[in-house]
Amino acid sequence: MEEINKEEISKNSEIKTNEIREESSSNTGSEKREFRPRAPKPPRAQNSEQNQENRNNSEQTQEKRAPFKKKKPNNKPRFINKDMPTTGDGWTNDLKKAYMINEKIHKDRLNPHYKLNLNTNAKLRITPLGGLNEIGGNMMVVETENEAIIVDVGMSFPDGDMHGVDILIPDFTYLREIKDKIVAVIITHGHEDHIGAMPYLFKEMQFPIYGSPLPLEMIGSKFDEHKMREHRALFRAISKRTPIKIGNEFEIEWMHVTHSIIDSSCIAIKTAAGTMIHTGDFKIDHTPYDGFPTDIHRLAHYGEEGVLVMTSDSTNSHSPGFTKTEKAVGPTFERIFSTSTGRVIMSTFSSNIHRVAQAIEKALKYGRKICVIGRSMEKNLDIAMTLGYIKFPKDQFIEAHEINKYTDKEIMIVTTGSQGESMSALYRMAIHEHRHVKIKPEDQIILSAKAIPGNEGSVSQIINHLLKAGAKVAYQDYTDIHVSGHAAQEEQKLMLRLVKPKFFLPVHGEYNHALKHGETGVDCGVLERNVYVMADGEQIEVNPKYLKKVKTVKSGKVYIDNQLNHKISDDVVIDRQTMAKEGIVMIVAQINENDRTLATKPKVATFGFISDKQDRFFTNEIEEILNTFLVNAKPGIFKNSRILEDELRKVVRKHCVRKYKKYPMIVPTIFVQ
Repeated sequence: MEEINKEEISKNSEIKTNEIREESSSNTGSEKREFRPRAPKPPRAQNSEQNQENRNNSEQTQEKRAPFKKKKPNNKPRFINKDMPTTGDGWTNDLKKAYMINEKIHKDRLNPHYKLNLNTNAKLRITPLGGLNEIGGNMMVVETENEAIIVDVGMSFPDGDMHGVDILIPDFTYLREIKDKIVAVIITHGHEDHIGAMPYLFKEMQFPIYGSPLPLEMIGSKFDEHKMREHRALFRAISKRTPIKIGNEFEIEWMHVTHSIIDSSCIAIKTAAGTMIHTGDFKIDHTPYDGFPTDIHRLAHYGEEGVLVMTSDSTNSHSPGFTKTEKAVGPTFERIFSTSTGRVIMSTFSSNIHRVAQAIEKALKYGRKICVIGRSMEKNLDIAMTLGYIKFPKDQFIEAHEINKYTDKEIMIVTTGSQGESMSALYRMAIHEHRHVKIKPEDQIILSAKAIPGNEGSVSQIINHLLKAGAKVAYQDYTDIHVSGHAAQEEQKLMLRLVKPKFFLPVHGEYNHALKHGETGVDCGVLERNVYVMADGEQIEVNPKYLKKVKTVKSGKVYIDNQLNHKISDDVVIDRQTMAKEGIVMIVAQINENDRTLATKPKVATFGFISDKQDRFFTNEIEEILNTFLVNAKPGIFKNSRILEDELRKVVRKHCVRKYKKYPMIVPTIFVQ
């Protein structure tokens, strides 16, 4: 029985093998192979003898049939690149190599400092004389070994305790020291904090002035006021995107940037040491009113060439995101003009020409005549229209005395006074002291400006006056009534990524602004050791290999009385502050030198020190002090009245501090007989 089964199994296997061969030979690539079920496998042998017999039978079968080799699948690509690796390790190595190449490309494009000449011994020195740790008064000296240029000559506004001071200008002491090195003054834009001190500098020393047309004409207007018209011969109007050789060691190019004034620029200063980029005041407005956005392409060009150092505006470094476009105020003006039934009186910075232009555009749309009031506003608008920056029909402008010829709905007044200045046109209108215009309940006031730090109280005061007069006031809390002209964080980042400087010096702003801007610079790839927050008077030396502070020069502020256009001495301002805070004590006494006694009872007068009720008591105190002082005074002191008065001043001051906790100004007058 077992033998029969073995024979049947071998026959079945032969039959199956033959069938498989026939099928493989008959089937073509396009035909489907017929499915045939597998023959059932024989049961496993129960003992070793059966297993041996099966092996022998299978060997006999294999000898009878032709050998069958299974084809291995061909996974090779149809077209083979001989340079391409064919093993797994080869692919991995090749990809790693590509990654390293790309990484180097990224590093090179982000830090093109390898293009700087590290073998040069040339140096660039940067000395800010104003504009750091403050808002305004921007001025900076950039010098090489043999030549120097001045970048901007701005003014700032005084604090409330600087009595009788109208403006502050930088101290020009260092400029006097290097006068022979200076080859030019470079102007970035026409704001007062960048050009306001020009007349006072040019009264002492004169240099060629390079800048775009609008700021030059604004400087020319200042020269005319100061009777310095002959200095207009020093004007050199530039063309943007065109490098100019100035002196022997400077090549300077102006590049357009957007700001809150027309025709602003940043500058590229090429020297033997490398290229310096000074942004000036800027923001990156992609949709400006005049259609001329910031020239980011030219900035990127210098970034690709390799920039040694950048000084950049830090004013809005705490503001996240982007600064709104100047066009954002347009819909707000549209809404106000469409709903106003009375006069519209708009006040902003006189230099913000585009802001004023948008207001005028809406006023003309609603059939209003334009009246410009305020000397600076009239002057700046006239300059802008004369040079062609803005274009409006002149027959739509009227004089202040012509306002009464029209109804209130036909009038729009553009004026100064957005900072609450007590002498401004808007302030005088609010308190009913203006000759032609007085605020009425139907008036709509637009204050399209932000209060300058320190002016908050003045602005609040003028708003109160306007509201008391019954007018409606649109101010900062009004949506998009004002937009900043300075770059916020994201724009600062974009500037840093475009320029990619090796060294970064934040400028223009208070210390906290500059410090925050420095942190932004580090985030944008500038090495922390290559960022330095300067102070006025610090001289920084820059070379492709290093940045270091070399010395400190004299800096500070000079006080100016605008009514007389002359300087006020520091001691005068200090005396005014002392009198305002502490008061004054005046002592007149006559003494006998021989017996060291008072000849008569002293006369004592106080102002701002004690109340009138205490005057008699204080006089008695001074008399006692004088008697004690005369008894204990050195014999030779009576021969010199100046020394005698100084010693008496010290004694009286000690008494005032000890008893009244004040430091009044003491003015003794002693007659010795």
